[in-house]
Amino acid sequence: MLFYNLGVYAYTFAIYLASAFKPKAKLWVAGRKNWRQKYSQQLKQISGKKIWVHCASMGEFEQGRPLMEFIKKNHPEYKIILTFFSPSGYEFCKDYENADAVFYLPYDSRSNAKYFLEIVGPEKVFFIKYEFWVNYLIQLKEKNIETYLISAVFKDHHPFFKWYGKIFIRSLSAFKILFVQDKNSQQLLRSVNITNVEICGDTRFDRVLEIKNKFMPISEIEKFKGNNKLIVAGSTWPGDEDLILESFTKLNLPNVKLVIVPHNIDDNLLADTISKIEKHNLIFSVFTRTIDPNSQVLVLNTMGSLSKTYHYASVSYIGGGFDSGLHNCLEAAVYGIPVTFYGNDFSKYNEAVDLINLKAAMNVNTSPELIKVWNNFLTDEKLSTEISETLSSYFENNSNITEKILKDIAF
Repeated sequence: MLFYNLGVYAYTFAIYLASAFKPKAKLWVAGRKNWRQKYSQQLKQISGKKIWVHCASMGEFEQGRPLMEFIKKNHPEYKIILTFFSPSGYEFCKDYENADAVFYLPYDSRSNAKYFLEIVGPEKVFFIKYEFWVNYLIQLKEKNIETYLISAVFKDHHPFFKWYGKIFIRSLSAFKILFVQDKNSQQLLRSVNITNVEICGDTRFDRVLEIKNKFMPISEIEKFKGNNKLIVAGSTWPGDEDLILESFTKLNLPNVKLVIVPHNIDDNLLADTISKIEKHNLIFSVFTRTIDPNSQVLVLNTMGSLSKTYHYASVSYIGGGFDSGLHNCLEAAVYGIPVTFYGNDFSKYNEAVDLINLKAAMNVNTSPELIKVWNNFLTDEKLSTEISETLSSYFENNSNITEKILKDIAF
């Protein structure tokens, strides 16, 4: 435990140092400043039974969202306290309508965990997918608070299954039930004598199906697309954009347009994206400016529209393979369209593995590979129909995950 706590303190100290020159670290520090006083005052205004939901960042929020919405609809007597570790999650979701309070999670020390649980006083706690903060979990167990892990995935490289993993295994005993996505996760947990495990799948299926079913047209995208086919490249990083633009320029297919949705819409990074497009001599528009119907490329520089934009796509490209890790493939695949992405390192993303096995996705490593794959997906109508039907069955078989989980939890 000593080495774990030293590691937490060292990590926190490093973030404080980085906050002098990194905007994200600065937000991380500022959001936790005077947290005891701020949180205490806010929580005094919230009466009644409370549920605490913790998400690392945006991806985990999308997994936890169906659960929170189900609770609000079916058990409105509960107040939801939502926490985030990452600024990218907190800043986007701090006004989330189904949470009664949204906080940064104080860093994981024994005193922080103890005080936080005292002022929140949760009756139930849900950790979404990842983040096993040992001091918080130990305190939850000591206080005998019902705690659940939702949509988790365990891999053999995780610390639980290493020689130094005893403290992490101990923390898992805080969970009343661990709801995991797959059989491999269940088997790994059983190998370290964690048996209170249920295979329930990924709640993100419920979320993307909800977005699809509540789709509202985006007139600007319709104006840009016209009668053309559309490639939508979502959550792109600089490496993705280099590959996408080189491939799109050489695709040599008529009536095909491209939408690029950068992961980060910071002005400087957006300027870099636009500069790359200009170097390829492509006619482009930016979403928040006047959209020229004759443009070949549209840069979508707003938050929250990507999942709906996939509705208009004939094929998708999912970013992140060059940098932070592959982003959400399900947002695109739910519309029955093929998925493409960069790299071979996707084994930790169950949905990517599934889509590859279903032949509804292709991973590539070079521009010629991507050109070939795009050309195939965009011109083979029979293949497109087969993929659409395959994905329809895939989502049907993986729906209603939230209800399956919550039927095992007494309210």
